[in-house]
Amino acid sequence: MREEFTFSLIARTRDKLLKQAEQCPADQRNVVPDGFNNNILWQMGHVLTVTDGLVFGISGHPSECPASYRSFFGNGTKPADWSEEPPAWETIMEQLKDQPNRIQAVLSRKLSSGLTKENFMKAESIDELLQFHIMHESMHSGMVSGLLKALNRKA
Repeated sequence: MREEFTFSLIARTRDKLLKQAEQCPADQRNVVPDGFNNNILWQMGHVLTVTDGLVFGISGHPSECPASYRSFFGNGTKPADWSEEPPAWETIMEQLKDQPNRIQAVLSRKLSSGLTKENFMKAESIDELLQFHIMHESMHSGMVSGLLKALNRKA
């Protein structure tokens, strides 16, 4: 039951984020409003990239994101520093839609498994890792909400 709840919460959290992103007009996905360092494309790519590294990397499973994603969307990056075009919105969105299914397929029946890699959260199990992931994604959902409000004021 706990596993079912965890994977359901991951899917609901992601669905909320995707619905928010869909509210952003195509011409505003790359706009960085005053008071922000990043745009909605960055937020979506960041969630995808960090989830990939956090959930799969720390749990010892292969990454699905190209290594180049970290230079666009990793911690400490921002669109102002991009020297080339980031991955397309449609590509990021498709990967985001599929990622919760992969998380469940790869980690099902393994929530209590210990982690072999050190991590800054000091998570000791996949279950603890997924709890952090849900919190991280929820925080970025709040950032997307704030960006949407700022973009609507600007329009």
